Amino acid sequence: MQVVSIISTKGGVGKTTTAANLGGFAADAGLRVLLLDLDVQPTLSSYFELRERAPAGIYELLAFNEQSLDRLVSHTAIPGLDLVLSNDDKGQLNTLLLHAPDGRLRLRNLLPTFSAHYDLMLIDTQGARSVLLEMAVLASDSALSPVTPEILAAREFRRGTLQLMRDIAPYRRLGIEPPELRLLINRVHPVSSNARLIQQALRDLFHAEPGIAVLDTNIPAIEAYPRASTMALPVHRVEYRRPTGRTTPAAFDTMRALARELLPEWESAFTRLEAGVHRRVRT
Repeated sequence: MQVVSIISTKGGVGKTTTAANLGGFAADAGLRVLLLDLDVQPTLSSYFELRERAPAGIYELLAFNEQSLDRLVSHTAIPGLDLVLSNDDKGQLNTLLLHAPDGRLRLRNLLPTFSAHYDLMLIDTQGARSVLLEMAVLASDSALSPVTPEILAAREFRRGTLQLMRDIAPYRRLGIEPPELRLLINRVHPVSSNARLIQQALRDLFHAEPGIAVLDTNIPAIEAYPRASTMALPVHRVEYRRPTGRTTPAAFDTMRALARELLPEWESAFTRLEAGVHRRVRT
């Protein structure tokens, strides 16, 4: 099972939208996908219609080490896409994990509960520095950080998210290698020369940073993404052809490019997925 955390110490950069759309695309390509919602504002938990809602969620998993999938896992209306709901509405988990001896490693230690049942786990996190965020990163094989093409966003990323990665580096002494951090430039306005300059500046800025890769794929600022969230659907189902007269690719093509680049081990499954056809293809 591959574990990818979607992280940023800044809110509003598109973490939940990225997790939902990447998860939906991977599920339609035939992967067994589990979304974990670690945000106290449970946007991901309400993104998709639920076909079956579990009685428990992330609180029981982390506070009580609940390991029954029947109690933990809700099933969305997207075949192959499951969800562990955020139900820590009082924000108690941060305090609990802060004082627990295994706090930052608890999710990592619980991964065997899910590994035989899923190919991919995507973890949505809160846009603030916290024990939960550190725990998510330490449980991950890779971390994906959306950043908008604005200089202030780049500075916040460098100050907050990069510092987080440096702070968890000492876990190497326990044999835990921090994941590679992939930077996803999000909400790019294709006609903005300023955005293009900042994109290049971001690539130049992080080119020499160890453990950081700026993805070639970026997410354009197009209307399909908010429309898909309103319809409770992954965006590749909503826009699978590029509208006439627009230069940016269709959302289907963008999500396929992101999935291929981030998860190359399943490239063949992503390639076989046909635009506009929602069927599961097993690898």
